[in-house]
Amino acid sequence: MIDAKKILVIQTAFPGDAILTLPFIQELKKKHPGVNIDVLCIPSTVGIFSASPSVTSVIIFDKRGKQKSFLSFLKFVKNLKHIEYQVVYSPHRSFRSALITLLLSPENSYGYDNSSLPFVFRHTIKYEYSVHEVARNLKFIDTDYSGDKWKIIPEIEIPEESKIKVQEYLSSNKINKFVAIAPGSVWETKKYPTDYFNKIIDYFTDSKYQIVLMGGKEDKELCESLTKNDSSVFISAGNFSFIESIELLKHSSLLICNDSAPTHLGICADIPVLTIYCSTTPDFGFYPYNLKSDYLSYDDLNCKPCGIHGFENCPLDHFNCGKLLLPEVVIKKAENLLTNAH
Repeated sequence: MIDAKKILVIQTAFPGDAILTLPFIQELKKKHPGVNIDVLCIPSTVGIFSASPSVTSVIIFDKRGKQKSFLSFLKFVKNLKHIEYQVVYSPHRSFRSALITLLLSPENSYGYDNSSLPFVFRHTIKYEYSVHEVARNLKFIDTDYSGDKWKIIPEIEIPEESKIKVQEYLSSNKINKFVAIAPGSVWETKKYPTDYFNKIIDYFTDSKYQIVLMGGKEDKELCESLTKNDSSVFISAGNFSFIESIELLKHSSLLICNDSAPTHLGICADIPVLTIYCSTTPDFGFYPYNLKSDYLSYDDLNCKPCGIHGFENCPLDHFNCGKLLLPEVVIKKAENLLTNAH
């Protein structure tokens, strides 16, 4: 047992990483029910951690805004130190996360052995590239998660107003039986070709499904390019928060998306998810892992993966990782998931 009353978890990475940290926090809370668990995160992921019943409070670290300068960073950590955390966990491997841990000087601290400044952590855990991110994070807890025991669905409490908002959206647009598609990504080489998504949309609308195109505000223009004025295709991009998007996905038959945050939103909703890998690979450990889901990746390429995240353009100017993964293959896999879900 941890001899602590206050634990801090530092996770200042992307929304997908935030979601994949939740099973670790849930298990930590289960093992130490009387302990307060706070999370330090960036502004865009506050909603995710706030919706977790295992998180006591959320602390915003605006590393690109208010706390960007070194002086404001030091002032922020000084104020944070007054809380007197006995234990700090840092699933995020960044320099700033390690520096925060060092300056807080807790009695116990945990980080990965390949973190920036690994020596600041009292305990280091081996970062295993061959396992899923959820399983990696669970290694911070001294419990057996072998086999499929690590496949823990993130717990999210959906506020009633969010449920009402989603229901009103579905009712007002007369959306019933639909496939959700999230065509966007922060990285261009993670995006499955638009013309291929068009063929997938045509197939499912011909099969009497409605389509809801999802994403953030930054994905709205991309989604608009896919509608083609089809009355069966709707755009929700920019309309919903992460938590509201999870609620929306609970009503869908299937989610088709790139290797990006929507994959993990679909896991939270515990629906069938089909993730398409272009420049990246499921071997990085961020694939959909519930029993209803699967993924596709064209791996017969010497140039794949070309990077951990992706690029603005294909480094070799051919983008075969996306182009050679034909829409017919995606459609067949999607149909299999829909059939098995019933």
